[in-house]
Amino acid sequence: MNIMQIMSLLLAAGVLGTAMFTATDNPKAFLDFHGLLVVIGGTVAAAAVSFQLNRIISLLKVFWVRTILGKKHNYRETIRSMLKIADAYEKESPSLRDIIKAQNDSFITECFDVLLDGVGDADFAYSLMRRRNDNIFELHMHDANKFKALGKYPPAMGLLGAVTGMIALLGSLGKPGAEKTIGPSMSIALVATLYGIAFANFFVIPIAENLIDAAKETKRKNMIIISGMRLIARGTNNLVLAEELNSFLLPADRLDWKKELKAA
Repeated sequence: MNIMQIMSLLLAAGVLGTAMFTATDNPKAFLDFHGLLVVIGGTVAAAAVSFQLNRIISLLKVFWVRTILGKKHNYRETIRSMLKIADAYEKESPSLRDIIKAQNDSFITECFDVLLDGVGDADFAYSLMRRRNDNIFELHMHDANKFKALGKYPPAMGLLGAVTGMIALLGSLGKPGAEKTIGPSMSIALVATLYGIAFANFFVIPIAENLIDAAKETKRKNMIIISGMRLIARGTNNLVLAEELNSFLLPADRLDWKKELKAA
């Protein structure tokens, strides 16, 4: 579990809860089924009309795996995998394909299948897999931007809930004792707007930004694999290979190949 991300989500909920329940002596004023129904139900309905709901659900699963379970890309482990494959490739090991599959990365398997199946030389395989990586990134970004577009719906639905509440309030002004209900009724009407703003900014937009970041990380990880594949096919020395692949990363994220050699 990604403890830091969970704590961040709890912090966001705590900030919102504290702001809501310390603003008035009557915290129940912030609870309104009508507003919740309009915001959540309206957002889901708008999403269903605009996008495929099954795709939205799959994006939520990506967010859950990456953020809550903490399964982010480990660049150092990717470079270690390339070094293992390079060693087997250089020795022409009969178990090379098994070593490749053992890395549990479908993109590594796809890259080396193109190379080892003789589809083309190293440069062709590099060019082909780079185009695939660019297309994968474009599709991931397209999906993430779809989710980000959903962020405009909750505030709009909150405003819709506020408008319906105000219409109901104004429609009752001519009744006896209506002046006593103006304050509470307006408060309830504005709760829907609060729900919409909070839902968009604490849930929808942060998830979209997280998905965009995940797409960029996946592209970088795949570029490490693609570049490693071409260098391995050219018979590049393992130390040079490690340094070349480290070039994709910040110093703090790089693999310390000297320590790896000592450990071996």
